[in-house]
Amino acid sequence: MSKLLEFLTKQPRWRIVVVVLAIGAAAFFFSRSKSGTGAAATFTARRGPLQITVLEGGSMQAVESQEIKCEVRVGYQGTKVLKIVEEGYLVTDDDVKTNKVLVELDSSELQKNLVQQEIQFQSAGASLADAQQGYDIQLNQNLSDVMAAEQKARFARMDFEKFLGDKAAQDVIRELGLDDALTRIRVQQTATNGTNTATVPTAETSLLSTNEIQKALAEKQPVLLASLTTPPIVPSTNEPPKAIDPSAPIARSASYIDFSKYADLEVLGDGEAKQKIRKFHEDLQVAQKEMGQAQATLEGTRRLHAKQFVTRTDLQRDEIAFENQRLKVQTAETGRNLFQKYEFLKTSEETLSKYSEAVRELERARKAAVAKLAQADAKLKSATAQYNVQVRQRKDIEEQMDKCLIRSTRPGLVVYGRAGDDMIYYGGEERIREGASVRQGQTILTIPDLSKMSLRVKIHETYIKKVRKGQSVRLTADAFPDKVLDGEVIKVGTLPDSQNRWMNPDLKVYLTTISVNSTNDWLKPGMTAKAEIFIEQLTNVVYVPIQSVVLEEGKYLCYVARRGSPEKREVEVGSFNEEFIEVKKGIAEGDKVLLRPPKSLAPGAEESEKKTSEVAPSAATATP
Repeated sequence: MSKLLEFLTKQPRWRIVVVVLAIGAAAFFFSRSKSGTGAAATFTARRGPLQITVLEGGSMQAVESQEIKCEVRVGYQGTKVLKIVEEGYLVTDDDVKTNKVLVELDSSELQKNLVQQEIQFQSAGASLADAQQGYDIQLNQNLSDVMAAEQKARFARMDFEKFLGDKAAQDVIRELGLDDALTRIRVQQTATNGTNTATVPTAETSLLSTNEIQKALAEKQPVLLASLTTPPIVPSTNEPPKAIDPSAPIARSASYIDFSKYADLEVLGDGEAKQKIRKFHEDLQVAQKEMGQAQATLEGTRRLHAKQFVTRTDLQRDEIAFENQRLKVQTAETGRNLFQKYEFLKTSEETLSKYSEAVRELERARKAAVAKLAQADAKLKSATAQYNVQVRQRKDIEEQMDKCLIRSTRPGLVVYGRAGDDMIYYGGEERIREGASVRQGQTILTIPDLSKMSLRVKIHETYIKKVRKGQSVRLTADAFPDKVLDGEVIKVGTLPDSQNRWMNPDLKVYLTTISVNSTNDWLKPGMTAKAEIFIEQLTNVVYVPIQSVVLEEGKYLCYVARRGSPEKREVEVGSFNEEFIEVKKGIAEGDKVLLRPPKSLAPGAEESEKKTSEVAPSAATATP
């Protein structure tokens, strides 16, 4: 300092002034450059191709893998592992051919249960044989009762058709709905007797025939148990009777039928009523012809008597003969009318009523048979159900014992199941090893197919709309960074990851699976890898670094370096990748943009810096 003062005192005064001014000017320009763009980092906007990609990391896994789970249900404590192959064991094709045992579970408790189940199975088989015999006995009794009622109904119908004739009788029966009632009886009786065929009755065969009932009975004959160790043969056609609406009458009463319209020779069929009406018509026609002859004779006699060719006695004789014939006509007409008005209607309604009552008796016999058979059927079904339960339980125990030996079914690398891979188990899960207890549904082993590997990544919701199935991917495993693999997007999640939703509700990510196109022996499940998904290739666009675009008050801004202070410009952005973003308007090629907004020109710079990370998500909405 003393030497500097000594130097200055020796210099002329004007030189000292020049030096002070130079120092002041340098300080001024230095401070100005610090507050301006001199110290700010910039990037020159470029024009050219821009590759849009999404970069995410994940873990490798096999596209297809066999999970071997515990399927044994033995108590709350689970089943112990007696033997298990070592982890990393390579299952070969020879192991698959020889059914090599990979895991052996404890089956001692199942063997005890099987002995007890065998005793219950034998008892259920004996009860089923007894129920089958009772059912067939009741079926034979029902056959006798229904056949007797059927015969009575058939004879009653024959009497009705005999009097009224086939055509008229069929019309009346159809109008009363007796055919429908017999059809329902036939269908229900068929179901009761074990056959599913039902034919609409005709005039000749309106009821169940005896042959059909006997055939149905033959089909219901039981096959007795050959031995209690084999299941009995239960008729498969044994179906419950179809329900009948109790409020629906079998048929309307015969009094609803107007039989007077059938008192016509053209309407009636060949029957007693038609024969009687024909006889009345013939008698009336004869009487009318004789009356006509008597009237003609009387008129001639009157003309002769007026000319006094015949005596009055002859005239009176012809008048008496005419009156006699007129009375015969009246008698014939009265007899015909009385028959048509009273006797025809009475006999028709009486024979129809007997037929209707016979149908009702058949219905009552059928219902009684159904009720009795239902009791026997319920007993048979109960015994059958109990027997089937015992059969299923015995079969289930045997299957459970078979599941205690887990054999190899496909080649691959053995990987032990990890605790927590499956559903949460109260009390925790033991590590897979010999002597450990495993619960039902717990994964014991996993055998992945190493020939086809995939990478599972989580894509942020702002990028997920860009990722599509079939897009090319470049993969790099962290363990082998010098080896680049080609892949393809094979699955894109449609809903956010549920596990991530519980851990961080504000972060929405979608699970995406990427397949590896090649087979690599060094690629193992669980390896960490990165995936660069190729979205699109922009050919000729202006782009800048993504951190140079900030979001302020809903607008995208860039700061362009200028002599003096930077210029703030509003820009329109497009697609982007991890480093660069497309600028459609506001920035030209060659413009120098600031990588960070200057604090002096951006009062809300701190908020802007925080929002810089939001530029990429927001820019995604501007992508065309």
